[in-house]
Amino acid sequence: MNLTITISGLHGTGKTTYAKILSKTFALRHLSAGQLFRQIAKEKQISVIELGQIAFSNHKIDHLIDERTKKEAQIGNVIIDGLLAGWMARNFAELKLLLVAPERIRIERIAKRDKISFEEAKEATLFREKMERERFSKIYNINIDDKSIYDMVLNTSLLSFKSNSKLIKQFIWEFIKLNEGK
Repeated sequence: MNLTITISGLHGTGKTTYAKILSKTFALRHLSAGQLFRQIAKEKQISVIELGQIAFSNHKIDHLIDERTKKEAQIGNVIIDGLLAGWMARNFAELKLLLVAPERIRIERIAKRDKISFEEAKEATLFREKMERERFSKIYNINIDDKSIYDMVLNTSLLSFKSNSKLIKQFIWEFIKLNEGK
């Protein structure tokens, strides 16, 4: 089965962390839109916040990442994580997952990951998400809070990483079993 899975969610929900594990389990390639965005910022020697501000008026950055997402989804045998992954790959993805978590938990995770204070992480993340909401609405007419396109929505703060991984893997295995030979 040629399988394309997307994992979407706000920053700090665990998209990339879960995608890495799932890509190994299901022998899928892995593409992270967030990593691409961070890579572009690094190449330009600016912060992701600064790149987000540039992207607000220069849509080439978003289009670059989003076109790559669509292309990889169309090729298949991939797990793609990113805020808009489900939206961008929806015509090619067999499964679209959405990860959620309370703001406080997400900010704590980001602060730990980026080795910054909770306050710094909160200010940067909430500003970035505000800009992204406006940008994605303006560029694509997408409301990132719309959950209607997703096949599974999981709050990653309720259970342990191991338990969440187990649930997601079981969901995917059941989908594969149900669709074998189709």
